[in-house]
Amino acid sequence: MIRAAAVLFVVVFGFVLGASAQDFKAPEAKGRVYFKNLKNGAEVPATFTVEFGVDGLRVRPAGEDPLDHASGHHHLIIDGRPIPLGQTVPTDDKHLHFGKGETQAQITLPPGRHTLTLQFADGAHRSYGPKWAATVRVNVG
Repeated sequence: MIRAAAVLFVVVFGFVLGASAQDFKAPEAKGRVYFKNLKNGAEVPATFTVEFGVDGLRVRPAGEDPLDHASGHHHLIIDGRPIPLGQTVPTDDKHLHFGKGETQAQITLPPGRHTLTLQFADGAHRSYGPKWAATVRVNVG
């Protein structure tokens, strides 16, 4: 029984990841993604807390239900742009994943101007597109 459930999970998850970005649909909910504690042009220290917000969708850990498009989790993109609809958010030092359902993080950036983009994505890390993203510029002192 456990083996059958594991096989089913792999098949379903593989199907989800194998779906093309063209077939992927954004959530139909009305809402937005936003930074709770940062405004565009904010002056911040090198290490600071970023608080993530979303209205209209539920925050849920990655992998719980990759087919549920009424929920997802946050990604923070440093000095980058929103991810197109249906594309998987990369995993690197510029694309931070908060797949446990985190709604805030402490980050450290070098001095200077930086762009932070908050991107919401589904349980398989597929982006809900620019509609479900927010961008601010910060000045690290």
